[in-house]
Amino acid sequence: MKLKFLLFVFLAGAQLQAQEYFPKNDGVKTTKTGTTVFKNARIHVNPTTIIDNGMFAIKDGKISAVGKNISVPANSQTIDLKGKEVYPSFIDLYSEFGVEKPKAAGNGNGQPQYDASREGYYWNDHIRPDNDPLSAFSFDKDKAGKLHKAGFGVVNTHLADGIIRGNGMLIALNPDGSDGDRILKQRSAQYLSFDKSATSRQSYPTSKMGAMALIRQAYLDAEWYAKGKAENKDLALEALNRNKNLLQIFATDNLLDELRADKIGDEFGIQYTILGSGFEYENLDEIKESDATYIVPLEFPDAYDVEDPFMASKVSLHDMKRWNQAPANLKMLAENNVPFTLTTEGIDAEKDFRKNLLKAVEYGLSQEDALAALTTVPAGLLGEENNLGTIKEGAWANFIITSGDFFDKETTLYENWVQGKRSVLENMNVTNIKGDYDLAVDGNSYEVKITGEPAKPKAEVKMGETKIGSKLSFVDNWMNLLLSSPDTTKTEFIRLVANVPSETDKISGKAILANGNETSFTATKKDTEATSEEKKDEAKETPEVKPVSFPNNAYGFTEKPKQEDILFTNATVWTNEEEGILENTDVLVKNGKISRIGQNLNAGGAKVVDATGKHLTSGIIDEHTHIAASAINEAGHNSSAEVSMEDVVDPTDINIYRNLAGGVTTAQLLHGSANPIGGRSAILRLKWGESAEDIIFEDSPKFIKFALGENVKQSNWGSRSRFPQSRMGVEQVFTDYFTRAREYEQNKKNDKDYRKDLEMETIVEILNMDRYVSAHSYVQSEINMLMKVAENFDFNINTFTHILEGYKLADKMKEHGAGGSTFSDWWAYKYEVNDAIPFNAPIMHSQGITVAINSDDAEMSRRLNQEAAKSVKYGGVSEEDAWKFVTLNPAKLLHIDDKVGSIKTGKDADLVLWSDHPLSVYAKPEKTLIQGTVYFDIERDEELRERISEERNELITQMLKAKNNGVKTQPVTKKEEQHIHCDFLEEIH
Repeated sequence: MKLKFLLFVFLAGAQLQAQEYFPKNDGVKTTKTGTTVFKNARIHVNPTTIIDNGMFAIKDGKISAVGKNISVPANSQTIDLKGKEVYPSFIDLYSEFGVEKPKAAGNGNGQPQYDASREGYYWNDHIRPDNDPLSAFSFDKDKAGKLHKAGFGVVNTHLADGIIRGNGMLIALNPDGSDGDRILKQRSAQYLSFDKSATSRQSYPTSKMGAMALIRQAYLDAEWYAKGKAENKDLALEALNRNKNLLQIFATDNLLDELRADKIGDEFGIQYTILGSGFEYENLDEIKESDATYIVPLEFPDAYDVEDPFMASKVSLHDMKRWNQAPANLKMLAENNVPFTLTTEGIDAEKDFRKNLLKAVEYGLSQEDALAALTTVPAGLLGEENNLGTIKEGAWANFIITSGDFFDKETTLYENWVQGKRSVLENMNVTNIKGDYDLAVDGNSYEVKITGEPAKPKAEVKMGETKIGSKLSFVDNWMNLLLSSPDTTKTEFIRLVANVPSETDKISGKAILANGNETSFTATKKDTEATSEEKKDEAKETPEVKPVSFPNNAYGFTEKPKQEDILFTNATVWTNEEEGILENTDVLVKNGKISRIGQNLNAGGAKVVDATGKHLTSGIIDEHTHIAASAINEAGHNSSAEVSMEDVVDPTDINIYRNLAGGVTTAQLLHGSANPIGGRSAILRLKWGESAEDIIFEDSPKFIKFALGENVKQSNWGSRSRFPQSRMGVEQVFTDYFTRAREYEQNKKNDKDYRKDLEMETIVEILNMDRYVSAHSYVQSEINMLMKVAENFDFNINTFTHILEGYKLADKMKEHGAGGSTFSDWWAYKYEVNDAIPFNAPIMHSQGITVAINSDDAEMSRRLNQEAAKSVKYGGVSEEDAWKFVTLNPAKLLHIDDKVGSIKTGKDADLVLWSDHPLSVYAKPEKTLIQGTVYFDIERDEELRERISEERNELITQMLKAKNNGVKTQPVTKKEEQHIHCDFLEEIH
């Protein structure tokens, strides 16, 4: 039957009013009385120093004295904090508090904007170091109240608008003061991000790599401007120079961007403080090497609702692991001595901050490190270590008063004082009756557990193993507890009433039994030491956190593969050298190099792999790929020579592993084809599990992407505003930029204080043959045009990629010295490829052109061996030459054939062991090596698949348990994998 509760009213005369130490007021104002002394408190002076039963005094908004015993000035007001604890109020380094968000710019006529809209400022609207939040600041009492409840007293606020965003402002969350009182520093930091300004529609940059290039150029321009060489005044550059000695805070939203920001800082000798993602643990080595302090949001992913098995299958292992691992992020940072602070960014400060902080502590973060992250670390970064984040003489009187240990979930935050001004969060004069009690009434014994806020306690009552219905009311220290009968067939109640003294381990009072008789009751609090021991035992049960893999998603390694000495015996070896294909041959790999090739070689301690009946080749090289990238096109200008694909390498892309499983070891990551002069390339070794920097081919030649045809003249974009709009215009773009580059080079020679232009620097490299060109191309007229333009400026095009009409002018390409990297048989996917034929590669090859077969596609790149085989069928190319189309020839086109592309003594051991003839559709790579390290092994792949299945099941079980325990879950949404080609456009916001 349902438990019925009686409702009753307390007699006003039976209630005792709580004595208050301040006159009644509106809850946020106090009478100014000079000095206020707090005594008998447990004072957390800083994260490592505690004064038990201590005293401190405040006057004029600051701490005037603190210690075990301090002198109490005459006429001072004294507040007894016996049983309570005091901590410094917290500091949030990253905030938008009180700053009105700028209004987004309209869409104009629907066409892109290319020029800046501000006169007297930088050429790009998204560089706004002149932003000053003061003009847009208005103290937000409601938000300040929420931050008070989370324990914060100070925020570093800013106008979050632009790539370089201007200065921040340090604000005390003083509930009573004026803005003049609250502003502790008007210029406290400079903020940066990869996000564009909402107030401008200026197109450039459209990509992350464009934003990085723009920041670099702005820094260079600021240095040049400071020399007084500029003809016109630039208020943005003046502000950038003015802000350079401030704390530099860089806002990012993912782990890769954190490292990209640090990369820019390292280039210019700037140590950024980085707003992180909360997933720093996934790449602790690089995070530690950055030497940055991280501002970490206390936002953890919700568990997924995985009750539906079909929907559960749509959740990636990576997302599941992040739910499991993210709460341990702060613990791992602390263990690795990575400095960090905490922010309320992205969460509801009142509801989620403390809850998530306690969760981080539950997952192993020490209380000392947590307190430091909220107090002394941010104060030190701001240069305010003597004024904020500590309770010491001379510091601002910013502190919180709690009922006990801040990191005990049962602890209540009573008050938050900022600049000596009090904000009442909970009435701290209410006796705290929380605890476990033995209750004796009418000859019966009960166990009572009281939890909740002191002013709003909740009771759980048991008689033996039987749960007893109860209702607890606690007003002005009068306790009323209603107990239902343990016999659920009876509607009977016992009413207990008592006035609880301020300090007691025993509550006694009157009991009114079900029959109306009155008696007494006694509730005795259980041994607190025993309770503490129970809590310690509970604390030992830390949640199971899955180990981090490299990368931290499916098919990641628990340990990064290590270089091995390996002897392959009795293989059919495709050397790609004069020796051709060698039967029953051994290949010895030592120290990452091909050491010896021959028969009956001595292993000399190397691991022996029996390759009988198998084929050993050099690794496949893809001259044109778009895998492993966070961006492909910088489409904001018709030339983006200043951007680099090396800036946006994504080493966690699963396509790296898939390519290894297809025998690919090296690939050129090319910019897309949004503009005639694209971005600089990145040549990658596909080292799965390594960092972005470590998969970039060491000391690789420099390349850049050019493009011709439909994409660059925007045939399919609908834009009619950006030059060029025709194939004639494309030619003129090249001529104009090459001419400008020659002029720039001459100016550079004549003026030691020249303005360094990253775009022009790159184009000068092209003209001087210090950077090679890979040109996206289709139609013979344009291919011919670009060769002529290059010859007019005394350089040549290194590679025409796609080159589907190469067969029409192969003789001219040969004369020019260009290579061709083409598709085997793609055609008819747009108008300008209608004349493509599968004989293209063989015809170019027959004319002596260095020919490669490329993918430009994440799926095709996994079977380039089969793409090469098509040239045997279409055109009768020999098997050895066809194999070179995907190995030695692309190595030659990339100018790395001295290291890779063939099996030759002294070259890098980038090798693939195939189960069958490498040009066969039945052939599978069994091992793929890069510099002697096995990054793909077909047997290990089977083990990884089993581990993935086990790990998914374990995590699904954890999520089901979490949901059953009432934890909030999120619905599963299927994430579609983006299929990226040359025309993919990213748009940063």
